[in-house]
Amino acid sequence: MSNHFVDFETKKLNELTELAERCSYIVPELFKKYDVKRGLRDIDGKGVLVGLTEIGEVHSYIIDENEMIPVPGRLMYRGIDINHLVNGFMEENRFGFEEISYLLLFGKLPTMTELNEFEQLLAQYRRLPDDFARDMILKAPSKDIMNVLARSVLALYSFDDNADDTSIRNVLKQCIRLIACFPSIAVYGYQAYSHYHGNNSLFIHSPKPELSTAENVLHMLRPDSNYTALEATLLDLALVLHAEHGGGNNSSFVTHVVTSSGTDTYSVIAAALGSLKGPRHGGANIKVVQMFEDIKQNVKDWNDDEEIEKYLTKILNKEAFDRSGLIYGIGHAVYSISDPRAVIFKEYVERLAKEKGLEPEYQLYDKVEQIAPKIISKTRKMYKGVSANVDFYSGFVYRMLNIPQELYTPIFAISRIVGWSAHRIEEIVNSGKIIRPAYKSVAPKREYLKLSER
Repeated sequence: MSNHFVDFETKKLNELTELAERCSYIVPELFKKYDVKRGLRDIDGKGVLVGLTEIGEVHSYIIDENEMIPVPGRLMYRGIDINHLVNGFMEENRFGFEEISYLLLFGKLPTMTELNEFEQLLAQYRRLPDDFARDMILKAPSKDIMNVLARSVLALYSFDDNADDTSIRNVLKQCIRLIACFPSIAVYGYQAYSHYHGNNSLFIHSPKPELSTAENVLHMLRPDSNYTALEATLLDLALVLHAEHGGGNNSSFVTHVVTSSGTDTYSVIAAALGSLKGPRHGGANIKVVQMFEDIKQNVKDWNDDEEIEKYLTKILNKEAFDRSGLIYGIGHAVYSISDPRAVIFKEYVERLAKEKGLEPEYQLYDKVEQIAPKIISKTRKMYKGVSANVDFYSGFVYRMLNIPQELYTPIFAISRIVGWSAHRIEEIVNSGKIIRPAYKSVAPKREYLKLSER
């Protein structure tokens, strides 16, 4: 491009940006005037009921004499408490993600035979089409692995002879294939990024059929394929805890919305990936890790509660870290007293921290978890309490597992593809209408002017 065009482009884009922003702005008072449920939430934060589901349930309050009373958070998968599910496979010293996947997809816990057969399906489906990794991932490396996932999912449409068949049998087959191959796509996407953008050696390990999903991620990611039993257990637990979170979370709602249009599975999952890629949804654990790196550099004594409180206050007052005013990992759209996923995670995080020699850092996390809600409630007007959410500890776990930050959100996707699949099938079975909420136009009426008169 010529310098003249570059100058013209810069000037014109600046002008057009100002126009686009100005015409897009809506006076905030209008949302209140027309009782708009922004974000599909009431003013007290309660979600607007837009659908029914039997897949996952998030429970955070009870109603007592018409008053909403916060209670410790509960998460149910197909009506079973997540604590009972985790305790079940942990006590038997088993990996749980495949069992939980079966439960979410088929509404019941599998027998040993059913679980083995389901694992055989996943093992067979983990294989990507011939030359897919080379042509779709290695030849077009991206700096964002979520981009790799979305692009690869759309590319898989071309390898499916029945891509547009939305029968339950065909959609189920497509979903199981995607669940199976997500780990390979994500890890290969990272290896391509690391090699072509980071000048590191390229390692491509094929998935092993005898390994679990969590084990395969570590096997394919690490150059020597080595990992400890506790490392695989913690990653498996992370996958279990992220697999589903009700139909109202952004990406699962996107799954319902796009499915209701009648489109194909690949388009639906690509849309869900686009939602999860957003930092307000799937990227929060990265911000938690970055925030703690900042805290470690600026708080001299990690055991001094007063010093920690002063620095967290600076973060809250937009005077430190990224100046957003957010203490990342604290607070949730639904949970107030506790996020059950964070409570479960914390016990096992402490074990891994001891194995890795990172107990002082774990203690810092623990202190921030205790102090942050107090200063937030002291300085902010809150309609409900705040507590640590699952992102608070998941990033710390991934860092202890030597998983690069570029894979934090893709690992979320490796897990949540199960919930998306279940929600897609549920929408197909029950939906007869396209999801289309109302928007009221508040644009002023104007007359058309001929070009020569403008």
